[in-house]
Amino acid sequence: MSIDKLIILFGGVSLIGFIYWFFFGKKEDSVLSGETIEVIVDGGYNPSVIKIPKGQETTISFLRKDSNSCLEEIILSDFKIKEYLPLNEKIQITITPKEKGEFPFSCGMNMFHGKVVVI
Repeated sequence: MSIDKLIILFGGVSLIGFIYWFFFGKKEDSVLSGETIEVIVDGGYNPSVIKIPKGQETTISFLRKDSNSCLEEIILSDFKIKEYLPLNEKIQITITPKEKGEFPFSCGMNMFHGKVVVI
């Protein structure tokens, strides 16, 4: 096998590995919550996955640092919560999940996502 074919083969395998890592290799950052948790809203939600024990009252404090108008609102549809998030102000939302499962939350335009995982 000639050197140019080896370079093309190596480049192709590297590209396949990069594409696999980019789409499937990213891990969500998750936090096991106590009674309170702070979520920073800056180009998305950090942490984007919040784990809460079933039946535990938990206060989620959202602090929006991003001026993007899409992130002005937080919607937790399964808990029937829709709140405005002013810039650089903490907004506290208290939930008490009654069943186990995954409950998504998003911005007002449904472009940025996170989830509450009840364990």
